[in-house]
Amino acid sequence: MKALVLTEYKKMEIQDVPMPVIAEDEVLIRVKSCGICGSDIHGYDGSTGRRIPPVIMGHEASGMIVETGSKVSGWKKDDRVTFDSTIYCGHCWYCRQGLINLCDNRLVLGVSCDEYRKNGAFAEYVAVPQHILYALPDTVSFDQAALVEPLSIAVHAVDISPHHLNTSVTVVGTGMVGLFVVQALRAAGYGKIIAVDVDQKRLEIAKQMGADETVISDENSVANIRNLTDGKGTDAAFEVVGSGTTFNLAVNSVRKGGSVTLIGNLSPKADFPLQSVVTRQIRLQGSCASAGEYPACLDLIARGAADVNPIISATAPLEDGAKWFDDLYNRRVSALKVVLNP
Repeated sequence: MKALVLTEYKKMEIQDVPMPVIAEDEVLIRVKSCGICGSDIHGYDGSTGRRIPPVIMGHEASGMIVETGSKVSGWKKDDRVTFDSTIYCGHCWYCRQGLINLCDNRLVLGVSCDEYRKNGAFAEYVAVPQHILYALPDTVSFDQAALVEPLSIAVHAVDISPHHLNTSVTVVGTGMVGLFVVQALRAAGYGKIIAVDVDQKRLEIAKQMGADETVISDENSVANIRNLTDGKGTDAAFEVVGSGTTFNLAVNSVRKGGSVTLIGNLSPKADFPLQSVVTRQIRLQGSCASAGEYPACLDLIARGAADVNPIISATAPLEDGAKWFDDLYNRRVSALKVVLNP
């Protein structure tokens, strides 16, 4: 089969590689759509240490089942499916608590690191275990389904965060996941949603996605947020970038007693405003990936409660993948999501 392979850092090639051999509890999927994730771009130059060449990246995908293992039940050839990016064991303490995103033995599709290597879906075919499969509603296209994984990250973060009806909220960062957070917040019944970003065009999209107000990220951001909230700040904030600057902005944007949910993790460390957090009694919470929110996300898309179409900036054949990676990495193009079609 053909696959887009990271052969060395900053170099992608279309290669003929062996077909995956499925285990008895796995299915073989003919990949129809696979999104280029920001983590793939960061892995492209080796900066994360989680895409050690050679590896087939890609974990935001959908397709059709072409073969099933001997112990697979409930799935058949030609079923339209998507699948979790995380392969969890189902047996460890965390899995038994329903915290499959924190599984002690988890593997992530398209990741190769010191601990393991698991080829992903930038290929004609991929093999995955049946327990991470989800059926596509008839009204959800393959391209739309390729965005279920990032949507699930947003829905998970909103789901585990403390809130009540009409909670006001700041969303710091309106990239793809940030825009999905805005939509998830609106679906969950939050009140005033204030989106913050350095990019005016993305803020305009955030308005279309459900944000009530937008604020340019600069030295006046916190003051502007307070002006929109009677001087107090919002009840909650979601940080969807992962830098020291945006982390502090999120903390300073909330009122006393507010909560901050951290989704972005671009930087491994950030300066921590300890006194501000303690004396203002701010609740901080991290949110990692997703934990079973795929069915809800597929339903949101099918019902039109989550609109993923404006997020898809371009679709392209797998053969054009190397050029798209190079252009995205070198910022020759600005795109929320590029979907490759093997």
